[in-house]
Parts: sequence; structure tokens; C-alpha cells
Amino acid sequence: MRSLRTLQILQQASSLSHAATRHGGRRLVRRTTVPYFTYSPYCSSCDAPGESTTDPPIPPADHRQLAIEQELFTTSPYSPGSPLFLPNGTRIFNALANFLRQKYEKYGFQEVITPTIYKKSLWEKSGHWENYAEDMYVVTGRGAEGKTVGKQIGEDEEYGLKPMNCPGHCLLFASKQRSYRDLPIRYADFSPLHRNEISGALSGLTRLRKFHQDDGHIFCRPSQIGEEISKSLEFVKETYKTLQLGPYRLALSTRPQDNFIGTLEEWDNAENALKAALDASGETWTISEGDGAFYGPKIDIILRDTDGKEHQTSTIQLDFQLPKRFELQYQAPAAAFEQKGISPTDPRLLEEQGPVTPVVIHRAVLGSVERLMALLIEHHSGKWPFWLSPRQVVILTVNDKPKVMKFARHVQNTLGVNAGPLTTGIPIVVDIDDRPISLGKKKRDAISKRYSVVLTIGERNATEQSVSCDFNGVSPEAKAFLETQHSPKNLRDGLTSLREISAEEVLEDETHIDERRTDVSVSSKQSKQDFEAQTLKMKLMLLQILRI
Repeated sequence: MRSLRTLQILQQASSLSHAATRHGGRRLVRRTTVPYFTYSPYCSSCDAPGESTTDPPIPPADHRQLAIEQELFTTSPYSPGSPLFLPNGTRIFNALANFLRQKYEKYGFQEVITPTIYKKSLWEKSGHWENYAEDMYVVTGRGAEGKTVGKQIGEDEEYGLKPMNCPGHCLLFASKQRSYRDLPIRYADFSPLHRNEISGALSGLTRLRKFHQDDGHIFCRPSQIGEEISKSLEFVKETYKTLQLGPYRLALSTRPQDNFIGTLEEWDNAENALKAALDASGETWTISEGDGAFYGPKIDIILRDTDGKEHQTSTIQLDFQLPKRFELQYQAPAAAFEQKGISPTDPRLLEEQGPVTPVVIHRAVLGSVERLMALLIEHHSGKWPFWLSPRQVVILTVNDKPKVMKFARHVQNTLGVNAGPLTTGIPIVVDIDDRPISLGKKKRDAISKRYSVVLTIGERNATEQSVSCDFNGVSPEAKAFLETQHSPKNLRDGLTSLREISAEEVLEDETHIDERRTDVSVSSKQSKQDFEAQTLKMKLMLLQILRI
């Protein structure tokens, strides 16, 4: 990933206009990674004698430049290291978060919301103040008595912005008595985190001071460690396959030389548990000596970007220390054996219940959502899969006559997020381009902005209740699905209520789909329900593309 200064130089150079090349000397160069055109900063009349006149190699995609072109996020000197997401970037962020939320039920996670600031005494209890204070932000205030000095008693105590969620999740676990039957308990949290990184380390979305992490904590019995780590690795594998990211490698990060808590025996046990889980996964893995967290060893998922640079994204960490510091307990029979991960069968041992300290597994599948977005931006270079695309569908109006505009709004509400009874839980972003310019210009703009599906509506469409569709922007896999949908245009007649049509029933009927364009239409004599059924079908087709 190149520096911002390098990007600025490239941008300035590409905008230069040499007088000798004003009439035809300028050459168009197509980027190999991003299918749009840029002006070359070189021209034939400027080449020195004997030098090659071939164009210089185009550097790989950079997520900061692509973010400008796709209007994803911006930055401000008033908050360095904290991106300001524009609507398009926010759509991608929400799509990633919603994707994970849909997986939480499968993997047994419950989403929670926790505070952004906690008292200094909490961070002292967790060990962060001793081992992580340099990377934390201290929050000062007036306190209960309005003091400005000596703020370390009661409500006048200093606060710290949270750099991670684990202490808050420990408070949730401790909020009630727990039994061994309750475990494992899995919490997930998307709360923003703040870390006081040095300014020289900040870079686009890959290194930030304020970011979001799909932070999860599993409170489990010692005997459940292997199974829970295996499930976490499966979660990571499924997610990266869906995101089409890779290759990635697994690395076991062991005890740091300094700044760690716990005994050497506890660290050895934790590292051996992770080694056993890695061996059982069947994946190849390496050891990163001394790169573990201060509270325990971890498995890091190292992803390679388009420049060949590696980034640590997902992480799975085993922690025996935090539960002890927070005095977390659950009740179980044969407590001494339970603590060692042994399940005795002697009825006399099982008669007596006792307190047992749980184990905490820290896991983040995406890691920093912002950092993963940077990798995705560069990986796709503007050709987003439909479900992640910030520009999924656009409606182009031929003119701005009331009849056309009314029908365009109706189609937008039917297909988009304002679909009322048609809402499926997966919003489809539908924009309208009603600018007073030619239809050809609108189509070129839609293509340059990478809209996946382009719909065109004119007076004839409004009269006949039809929509012309162009699916050229969807992925090859989605096109292959669309090409299977062949048969008469009209859906079943006599529909009396949209609520009576299930997704499966509508998908049983097929509509004609051409690779480049299709008309979804009904006669003006047919009922409104028939048109609504057809727009429902289109939406279901788009939802099917979402899953590809």
C-alpha cells in the first residue's frame, strides 16, 4: 500500500496538460486492476532520445484512492485516525456487520452492547492499565463533586476509553450466578474501540485510532476449549470463503518475553491447548514466538493483500487470566476435576457442587472491520459482489414527467428498503437518477459508478407497468443464475394478495431473462396485484444474487 504523498504525486502528474500534446498527444491507459481510464502523465514529445516510449507499469490498487473514486470515506485533521464514512462506505460496513449477525445464530453468539468508557479501577483490575496504558485514551471530567485534581475516589475517578471489550463482557458474565449447564456463553459486540496509535503509524483504514471490531468472547468449561476453538476456526474459514479473500495463513503467537500476566505453567497449558486445536483443524500453521497478548497465547489469521503485504485480521485468543482477575465462577459437580477438564463418573464425586473458574476465548472473525474493508476495496477494485455493492440498483428515468416519476418511485419502494409487506430482512439499495440530462449520459454514469443492475423507465413503461432491466453489472455467477430463468413473461393470474405468495412459490414461476436486458411487464388491463407480484419476483431474483 503506497503512501498518501505518492498518491498525490500520481494524481497531480496525471492532471498535467502539456501544450505540445494538447491535440491528440495524450494517451489513454487502462488500469489492469481497476476497469476505468486515467490519463498518462507521459507523452511522446517529452520522451528523451533513446528512451522507451512504452507506458510505465500501473501500480496496484490502493484503497485510499479507490475510496475517493467510489465515495466511501473521508478523513479530517480534526480527528486523525478516525475515518468519516460516507453513505456508500456505510452501506458496505453495514453489509459486513449484517452478514456476521446472520451467522451468529449458527455459531451460538448473542449480540450485546457495552459502554465506551470505564473507570480506571476496572482497567487496573483487568491488567490493561499496567500493560496497555500507553495505547489508551484517558477521559477526564468534573466527576461527582466537580473536582479537577485528585480524581481517583468514587465518582471522581479517571476514566479510560475502551481499547477492547473483554472487561465489559466479564461484567456481563458476573451479573448473575452461572451453572455448568449454562456454558458455553458466547457474547458478540460491535462497539467502537479506541487505541492511541502514534501518528506515524496511521494509514488509511488499515491502522486507526478509532475502529470497530466484531469482538466475541466465549466463556466455557475447560473441557470445551478444543471444540470452541475448532468452531471459531470454522467460522473464520466460512467467512473468508464468502468474502472471496485469501490466501491466509495461521500463526500461533506465544508468550511475550515481558509484560505478561500469569504463571509459566498456565501459559504452557494454554499454548498446548491451542496447538492441539490447530493440529485437529488440518490446516498448516507456524509459530510466532513472543507475539501473544499479555494475558494469553493466540491464533492469528494473516491475510495477504493485493500488494503482497500481510495483515493480521482474525484472531482467536485463549485466556486463563482474565476470569481469575474478575473472580468469575460457575457451579459444577466435582469442581476440582472440572477445573482440570476432567469429567469423573464416580457418583460420590458428582454429589458435591463447587465453584469453578471458566476459560475465556477471545475471537474476532473480521478483526478490525475497517481494515478488512480496506482489503476488500483493493481486492474487488470497484467490482463489488452484489450483496456488498454500495450501488446495487439504479433507476434511470427517460424524463421527469409526473407519470414517469410516480412509477419510478413506486418501483423503488417495491424493490428497495421501503417495501412494506415485501420486506425480507435483506435491504436492496435502489437509487433513482432523475437528472435533466440525456438517457445515454445517465447510462454511462451508471456504468462508471459500477451499478450492478440498471433499470430504465419511460412513458411507455409507466403506461404498460413495465421495467427494462440491464444485469450486466452483476457477477458472472449471478449472470449464470439469471440465464437459467427462462419461460413466459407473465406470472400466474388471479393473485388477490401479495401476502399469499411465498418466496418458494414465486421462484417456481420463471420469467424471461436475457443476458443483457429483460422487460418485466404486464398489460395495463391486468390488476395491480399482478404487477406487484412481478416486482416481488424481481426482488427475489436480486435476493438470490445476494447469496451468490
